[in-house]
Amino acid sequence: MRQASSTQAIPATGQTPRHVAIIMDGNGRWATRRKLPRTAGHVRGVQAVRRTVEACGQRGVEYLTLFAFSSENWRRPAQEVSLLMRLFVRTLEKEVDKLIAQGVRLRIVGNLGAFDARLRQLIAEAEQRTAKEITLTLTIAANYGGRWDILQAIQALLRAQPELAQHPEALDEAALSPWLAMHYAPEPDLFIRTGGEQRISNFLIWQLAYTELYFTDCYWPDFNADELDRAFAWYRDRERRFGRTSEQLHTPR
Repeated sequence: MRQASSTQAIPATGQTPRHVAIIMDGNGRWATRRKLPRTAGHVRGVQAVRRTVEACGQRGVEYLTLFAFSSENWRRPAQEVSLLMRLFVRTLEKEVDKLIAQGVRLRIVGNLGAFDARLRQLIAEAEQRTAKEITLTLTIAANYGGRWDILQAIQALLRAQPELAQHPEALDEAALSPWLAMHYAPEPDLFIRTGGEQRISNFLIWQLAYTELYFTDCYWPDFNADELDRAFAWYRDRERRFGRTSEQLHTPR
């Protein structure tokens, strides 16, 4: 189903964000402060993922997108990258049954061709096994980058409709959007970044056009339902105008 663009139409909004997108930052710093190896923070971060998936499902969130591994994270130390890949495999092996029990559909988006065959197989199996779940769609962005997403969408569109190269004026949002990695989800209502940094780090560049951006100093391994509720309370106080004035929002139609 094609999702509405917030730059083309005014989307419906509510007290609870329909789609929450999170950059799970601070695992390494959480571990360093405790004089533990950085990898220990990533292991603890998986527990925060479990808590957040459960809390979002209980609060009526329909889509949760987590930035697990960016296309730039390959620049990290080889040992850390190797641990992250093993952790990804282990998590897929252990967590799918729990997702099904909670009614969670799993999607993995990103340039998956860079992963080894075993990981790609586990991804395909997990997506297939959870495909009929409808309570919450959990998307894991892995080897994902916002610029990569836009470029691959343009390339896919031109492969499908090569005549657009000769008629670029025909290219618009409606033509491109179905080729984006997250074409199946509405644009995020609320973006959360843990760990104290205040940037979007090449995450969902196209989709975050009118998303509310919430930053917290809480490191990801410490993130829990209370932290999520603080973000939701902040969200409820936001005035989502989508290009309109405050007066327009408060004037009866």
